[in-house]
Amino acid sequence: MRFASLASLATLLALAAPLPAWSQTPAKAEQKAGDGKGDKAPAGEAPAPNRVVAKRSGVFGGVRMNYTAIVGETFLRDKAGKPTAAIFSTTYLKDSPEPNRPVFFLFNGGPGSGSLWLHMGAFGPKRVNLPDAKDDGAPPYDITDNPESLLDVADLVFIDPVGTGWSYALGDTDPKTFWGVKSDAESIAQFIRLWLNEHNRWNAPKFLGGESYGTTRSAAVAAELNRDYNDVALNGVVLISTILDFGLEAEDEGNELQHMGTLPSYAAAAWYHNKLNPRPATVEAAAAEARAFATGPYVAALLKGNSLPADERAAVRARMAQLTGLSEAFLDRANLRVTPGRFYKELLRDRGLTIGRLDARYTGTDYDNAGEEPDNDPSFYGIDASYPAAVNAYLRGDLGYKTDRSYVSIGPVGPWDWRLGNGRDAYVNVAPGLARSLRENSRTKVWVGQGWYDFATPFTFAEYAMNRPGWPKDRVEFHYYDAGHMMYVHDADRKKLSADLRDFIRRQK
Repeated sequence: MRFASLASLATLLALAAPLPAWSQTPAKAEQKAGDGKGDKAPAGEAPAPNRVVAKRSGVFGGVRMNYTAIVGETFLRDKAGKPTAAIFSTTYLKDSPEPNRPVFFLFNGGPGSGSLWLHMGAFGPKRVNLPDAKDDGAPPYDITDNPESLLDVADLVFIDPVGTGWSYALGDTDPKTFWGVKSDAESIAQFIRLWLNEHNRWNAPKFLGGESYGTTRSAAVAAELNRDYNDVALNGVVLISTILDFGLEAEDEGNELQHMGTLPSYAAAAWYHNKLNPRPATVEAAAAEARAFATGPYVAALLKGNSLPADERAAVRARMAQLTGLSEAFLDRANLRVTPGRFYKELLRDRGLTIGRLDARYTGTDYDNAGEEPDNDPSFYGIDASYPAAVNAYLRGDLGYKTDRSYVSIGPVGPWDWRLGNGRDAYVNVAPGLARSLRENSRTKVWVGQGWYDFATPFTFAEYAMNRPGWPKDRVEFHYYDAGHMMYVHDADRKKLSADLRDFIRRQK
């Protein structure tokens, strides 16, 4: 998930087995399944990390394999060695691995979101099976094997930043210490280095992946790993539903780029809901037409402001109506500048429906049909019960992790410090830092996945952020999916996403 406001927005027993010798896990960090001692400690003492280890097997990418799941905490420490935070993670390691096996570090976004979405929706060995573009209803939910997991090509590490999942600050450390673009990235970079130490994987191919604000985090973490002459070089950075430059889509009066960037997404949503006449043959064609118009005549008209001639305004208005499915009268009243919230409400107003922000394929019904914006996001309340149920049932049940703490799916990690260390309060743009990481490591490549129907992180903004000077054009690849922000809720897209990333990892290691 991208912002914390989106929230307003088992069959086998775990085996408390020792870690493989090559993983080099300290014995004191191991806990028996179910003792929960990592949550409490005598006064004045640091708790022991709470961990469980389980042996499992499965078929992933058509390959049957045995693997070890390590569920639990890693302590971050300050320069004096004092524990400051417990980072919760779930690690999946192939048993008897081949030399130089890749490792893939993953997290979600928010900021404030745990890693349950990518873990239980896309890449973990188990996933929750949901109806496509429909409300998830009530439990029990179907938690099933996930043959699309990437465990056949890489070891997987799902990370929950401080304040999310089961990660928390220790002792008298203020959790706000970790709540900012730079401090969050520093903590995740520290965790990655500790993980590499513990598992002796410094020379393994390394991949970093995030979704939504997790893509912002990926860029910031990549920069943190690429500094101070103690580099952790990355083979690949995976950006799923990308937001790197927050200024582009800021819904502020006078920011014309926000309208340029959202118009192609309006066209994609209108195409899906059959509101275009004529209707292009594919969503790709609809998006291409709108992209060409948005970056040409449309943005030129917006930049003319009050000097826009009447005949040009009329021509732009007519073409906008054709591309978006909105009436010319509505577009005229909106002064050719339609905010996303208004679009969600207006597109299907004649059907008495609203559309989703995370995924425009979802529809909802409001209290009435007269409002300006939807009551809520049907694409979020359509999935918000199943994922927390699944991650708790799987980790506490199948893998045997015991804790009295509540898993924080999306929590209040604020106020968030959006500064990048330069002392200026400005819109965050982590794109230049990621571009520099590519320029300074000739083997690092960036993989970008975008859903056509995603309004949280529209595809045009991702394209624009990485099409600027300083970006090695041959080191960034884009992939598009027929769903929204979390494209893996769509079965065909989950399979395509898995195949695309499996290919990327194999090419980069």
